[in-house]
Order: sequence, then structure tokens, then C-alpha cells
Amino acid sequence: MPRKSAAQLHVVDAVRPARPAASVTDRIVDAITTAIVERRLMPGTRLVEQQIADVFEVSRTVVRQALNQLSRDRLITLEPARGAFVAMPSIDEARQVFQVRRLIEGGMVRQLAAQITDRQVEELRTHLRDERQAVSRSDVSGRTRLLADFHVVLARLLGNEVLAELIADLLSRSQLIALMYQSSHSAEHSQSEHVDIVDALAARDGRAAARLMERHLEAVERNLRLDPRTPDLAAVLRPQG
Repeated sequence: MPRKSAAQLHVVDAVRPARPAASVTDRIVDAITTAIVERRLMPGTRLVEQQIADVFEVSRTVVRQALNQLSRDRLITLEPARGAFVAMPSIDEARQVFQVRRLIEGGMVRQLAAQITDRQVEELRTHLRDERQAVSRSDVSGRTRLLADFHVVLARLLGNEVLAELIADLLSRSQLIALMYQSSHSAEHSQSEHVDIVDALAARDGRAAARLMERHLEAVERNLRLDPRTPDLAAVLRPQG
């Protein structure tokens, strides 16, 4: 089963301290992941264990379990004697990831165009409608998740779970740098490009679909913008209501 990426996780519910430690660990992971996706925690932000423990009313041991999981998902980095920080991948790494994505996803849509069914086209158009609604609502969390999921959906339509898992992993590496930093304008542009890709697939034009996918990923890469700032960690993670 593919590991969940940042864009595949939803906003968490309010924390109930009485729940078992494992459940609280998941809630901490979800809360920090959502805060990163929604740009409330930016790259380089220090995640202070005691502050997180106070917010969730748990021990620092439970917090460390959550931070270890986030580290495995490449969303944070753990530095000896310094602590945990929201990951700040280099632009060079981002370019390498997008290069791999272009190589893989171009061939993916070319193959999909040769076998896609009318029902699968309708499934993609339903996904596009959800994307459009999230973008129009300025739903940062929703649009980030849906714009990323589009690429995983394409892989799954081929019936190739290994490919879907690989795409999800690449997304988890590129999202932190790109998708979560999209402005409303760049998100609208990405959504429009998804429409063009689906139109090419519906026409069974594999060459056009591959070309459009490559241009789309190049555009996403060009839109990379980092804007680090230091937030109030407790205020960001404290449950609302």
C-alpha cells in the first residue's frame, strides 16, 4: 500500500487527550502535515518538542514518535543536538525530482491514451471538477491534495500500483517545494493544464498528452517560490474551536 503523501492527508479533527498514544501520534502527524501543506509551517521552521507536547497534552516521547514518522516521509529533518525542522529541500533536488517525473509521467500518459476507456475519461473529468471548485474557493489544502492526486489517479487508471506508489513518493518529495507554495494564479494554471491533458487522453492522442504533461511539469517547476518565516508554533498547531 502506498505511503500517504502530504497532499493525500486531510485536515485533522480536534485532539482528545484521552485517546490512546498511537492515535494521538497520528493526530500530531496529521496536524503538522496539514500545517505544512496549508503554508502555516514553512521550510526551516523549528518544531520544538515541548511546545508540541503542551498543545496535545502528551509526553515528549509521543511527540518524538510523530516526528520520526514525519522524518521518514521527508517532511521534516531531525538534526542531532539541534532538533526537528520542517524540511528545506534544495532547488537542485527539486529539479532532479521534476526531471524524473517528466521522464516517467510522459510515458505514463502516452500508454494511458492507448487504452483509456470512456468511463475512465469521465472519472478524470469528475476529478477536474473537484479541482476547479477547490481552486475557486481558494481552498489551499483541498486544491493541493487534488492537484497532486491527479497524477496518482492517472497511474492507477493503468492498473499499475507499483507505478502509482512511485508517483506518490515523487510527489511527496516535490510537493513540499512546489505544490504547497502555489499561488492561486499558479494553481489555476495547473488546473487548466490538467484539463488539456485529459482532453488529449479523451482524444486518444498519446503524443499530445505526453507533450502537455512535460510542459505542465516544467511550468510547475518554474513556479517554485520559497518564503520562509517563523510562526508561533503553538498557535499553528492548537486545535480550533
